[in-house]
Amino acid sequence: MARDYYGILGVEKDATDAEIKKAYRKLALKYHPDRNPGDEEAAEKFREASEANEVLLDPEKRRIVDMGGDPLNPQGGMPGGGFGGFGGGGVGDIFEAFFGGASGTRQRRSRVQPGADALLRISLGLDEAFTGVRKPITVDTAVLCDQCEGTGSKSKSKPKMCTSCDGTGEIQQVQRSFLGNVMTSRPCPTCEGTGEIIPDPCNNCGGDGRVRARRDLTVNVPAGISDGMRIRMAGQGEVGPGGGPAGDLYVEVAMNPHPVFEREGDDLHFNVQVPMADAALGTEFEVDDLLGEPMTIKVDSGTQPAEQIRLLGKGMPHLRGEGNGDVVAHVDVTVPTKLDRKSRELLEKLREHRDDDAKVADSNERHGFFSRFRRR
Repeated sequence: MARDYYGILGVEKDATDAEIKKAYRKLALKYHPDRNPGDEEAAEKFREASEANEVLLDPEKRRIVDMGGDPLNPQGGMPGGGFGGFGGGGVGDIFEAFFGGASGTRQRRSRVQPGADALLRISLGLDEAFTGVRKPITVDTAVLCDQCEGTGSKSKSKPKMCTSCDGTGEIQQVQRSFLGNVMTSRPCPTCEGTGEIIPDPCNNCGGDGRVRARRDLTVNVPAGISDGMRIRMAGQGEVGPGGGPAGDLYVEVAMNPHPVFEREGDDLHFNVQVPMADAALGTEFEVDDLLGEPMTIKVDSGTQPAEQIRLLGKGMPHLRGEGNGDVVAHVDVTVPTKLDRKSRELLEKLREHRDDDAKVADSNERHGFFSRFRRR
């Protein structure tokens, strides 16, 4: 069961960093081993308060706590720690509690760490983004060791205090210099700075609590998703060192080009070539939508080149709202380049009947033409 770090410090879950630090300082003064020599209960309360302070001031660890986890020990045990020297709760800790700075000692690193987030990319067709789809994916990631259940131990026992550093996670040495004797510290090589060791490491994971494996998952792609968007799959990332809680998996979408439609926001655009006679007289034709259903496109008589025909509500679904975008047909009026004798005679009769002449467009007409061109 995860520990109640807020309860240990006596603060609410929405407490600020300043309130957390204030509560810790109060407990540190009350239960510090230097003020309670030989009192094991006080020493235990001081250690709990120190760990709660560490967790709640770390944004990532606090997030894990708020999700119901325990970033220091997800198996529910209480990690051991010593009080020998400065690293396990001596003068250095009380120095840091009141002055907010380091006192020359390192903070013990937890053996159990949160897992990293992972990123995977998938390709989608425009039709899949239109309807939404459940997409199978395969992830190569770190998973919880099934033999030791993340404990890292053959017998699934709790870690023991490192005797090389007395649980402090660091080794201190005295070195001579021209200034005199200088105390230096470095991470303990035996426990790698965690202050804990596993006496009987698991043969499957080597004591890490996790192994590499491939996992088959299914990602729910919502209708209306667009290129470059990411879908968050909480807790499906890598399991952390020591069997720590898994990170998140982010699935990034890359859209494949469509042979007919081009997406712009939630609108779908496509080009249609309309013969000159049909543009003048008007016509109708059908085009299949993304589901293969026919849509009727009505070309009014007198339609000009570069005009747009808009079908309302026939485009992509709105991802964060109701309704759909539009389908926009861009008209390209085609003029025949090769004429047979009959066609030429008919066009000549039309020209004589219309009596239209080529002319230079005035400024208003030119402005309208280029505006339509730019909108395409």
